[in-house]
Amino acid sequence: MIDFTKLLNKQQRKTVMNAILTPFSWIYGAAVWVRNSCFKWGVLKREEFDIPVVSVGNITVGGTGKTPHVEYIIEALCRQYNIGVLSRGYKRMTKGFILASNALSPKDLGDEPYQIYHKFNGLITLAVCENRRKGIREMMRINPDIDLFLLDDAFQHRYVKPKVNIVLVDYTRPPYNDKLMPLGTLREPMRYMLDSEIVVVTKCPSDINSLELRTTKLSLDLFPSTLLFFSNIRYADPKPVFPINNPQITSLMWLQPEDTILCVTGIANAKPLVKYLRRFNALVKVMHYDDHHYFSRKDFSDIFNIFESLPGRRKFIITTEKDSVRILNNPYYPPTMRNSIYYIPIKVGFLEQDNHDFISELVRLIKA
Repeated sequence: MIDFTKLLNKQQRKTVMNAILTPFSWIYGAAVWVRNSCFKWGVLKREEFDIPVVSVGNITVGGTGKTPHVEYIIEALCRQYNIGVLSRGYKRMTKGFILASNALSPKDLGDEPYQIYHKFNGLITLAVCENRRKGIREMMRINPDIDLFLLDDAFQHRYVKPKVNIVLVDYTRPPYNDKLMPLGTLREPMRYMLDSEIVVVTKCPSDINSLELRTTKLSLDLFPSTLLFFSNIRYADPKPVFPINNPQITSLMWLQPEDTILCVTGIANAKPLVKYLRRFNALVKVMHYDDHHYFSRKDFSDIFNIFESLPGRRKFIITTEKDSVRILNNPYYPPTMRNSIYYIPIKVGFLEQDNHDFISELVRLIKA
């Protein structure tokens, strides 16, 4: 068999793949248009609830920061509202409606809903269900005090009509430079962002200037009524994945050139975390797995073989907060290595804008 990768250079291979995938992208786009038009024309029915519903979603495949933004909203509003959080529970091993409880694991709920539930346990009601209409009705029956729903990753789930649609776009992967799947990562054409009340450009660099903000705003070409915000990820000090009495590292500032970090991730986009870790003095090596990856016994064997082979006076495994919940509940993680692994908590911060505050504007839209 001819190996075309040896006959073509990188640009030629890209041209060939674009030619192959473009017809499939057209077909996918046509299917999206037909589906969305069916909702617009009333062929497929949307349901509106008496309780306000806020949807947090995106128009691209991969991580735009939905979970930390949902957590930001919960933290800001959980004492003002009785919040119900509903997710489909991506990559969970269960089906149908599941109400979160302390007895359940990430495999029951999905890693992100599990993380949210345990971070705000006692302050919210959380459930997972593929059918968002059924999920909302069931949560209202179980807890009649809920007076605000947050739908995680539900912008494409048009069977529910939210009071407020929040669409997140990644600053490092803007939709105006992207193409429809499978040619690119767009779930639907960029124009459907116009159906949202709020757009948040996430993962902005900390040193972004006013010209870059203005250029991004013009490129998105939103309605004047659409509220646009800019946010970034803010990393906290490392925390041990497993409860230990004396953590070996409590700040990355203490790392020295002779120390080594093995960064292990199973998220859609690990580049921001890797870039952050490389700001410090230690040597950084990376092992990346697919998004929402459930680590097997062999995975951990491979990870620790690499870990043991790395040089370094002190060596640490660092992972993401989302990965940590899957690792903490994983029976294959070796007990003897629990002292070595840490995660980096993350929070969302919003860039200052004149006369606009994200939470204040969100509450105004909820009450409108």
